[in-house]
Amino acid sequence: MDKRNQQVECGFNPEWFDVPLNVLHASKVLPLRVKQSIKYAQIRSSVEAIGLVEPVIIIPHPSVPGHFSILDGHVRVEVLSDLGRDQARCLIAKDDEGFTYNRRVNRTAAIQDYNMIVRVCESGVPVEKLAAALGLSVATIRGRFRMLDGICDEATRLLSDKPVPRRVFSILRQMKPFRQIDAAHAMINLDNYSGRFALAMLETTSDDQLVEASKKSAEKNGTVEAIQRVERELAALQTDTKLLEENYGPDSLKFVVIKSYVASLLNNARVVRWLAQFRSEYLQQLQLITEIKALPTNDPSRPA
Repeated sequence: MDKRNQQVECGFNPEWFDVPLNVLHASKVLPLRVKQSIKYAQIRSSVEAIGLVEPVIIIPHPSVPGHFSILDGHVRVEVLSDLGRDQARCLIAKDDEGFTYNRRVNRTAAIQDYNMIVRVCESGVPVEKLAAALGLSVATIRGRFRMLDGICDEATRLLSDKPVPRRVFSILRQMKPFRQIDAAHAMINLDNYSGRFALAMLETTSDDQLVEASKKSAEKNGTVEAIQRVERELAALQTDTKLLEENYGPDSLKFVVIKSYVASLLNNARVVRWLAQFRSEYLQQLQLITEIKALPTNDPSRPA
């Protein structure tokens, strides 16, 4: 491997790196008929026409120095091998980023996808050819070129590796830069990147922080107040959850959540009546769960 590849082993890098196929190891077994699938055919067509657009996501191999495990892109690697290629364009992440980067997001983030499409076109590939290879319309490709128009650099940086749907950027675009940054921080802190949450942030934005002031500000005051209250409650819930994680650990956290949910069920008179009539044994066990004070511990110094 060349020096460029060696330099990125220290951490995740948003740049592409060409890595030899013979040092890439699969982390899962592909289905037997994968080469007869539409996905395989589309990727092969794309690679033959314009090369690999979406890079393979890899992490350093846990036991073989200089080798890597594939997090995402097994089919792409199979296509490259079948076409006789000896290298794959990759994004390399540190071991401790492997779970959050891939297991929760099974594809490249929208901003990384945007960067890849832009770079392919800047390399001289016509938009029409790229659209045909990716199975997208020319209008869709051109729309993706405009995805980050009006998005400030700091908000782009914050969301660069996050699972943000493309529609969220059209919502952020309606806000001024400082509010975009606030919204990005809120999404990250609450681990919520949905379009609905972005719309809620937009609704709570004062007119002086909007690119175009709302013409219905008086009508939305009540909605804004309600959403701001929900936003504060969500932030408080996030803080409480982190405290629970630190103080009780994962198992106790799950227990607290389950116990709270069971207690809410038993506060519903209709649920209790139904259980008493049809599943009395379940009702008894659920009541016992709500009476548990803490999970058993093997630590004699820790109170039960």
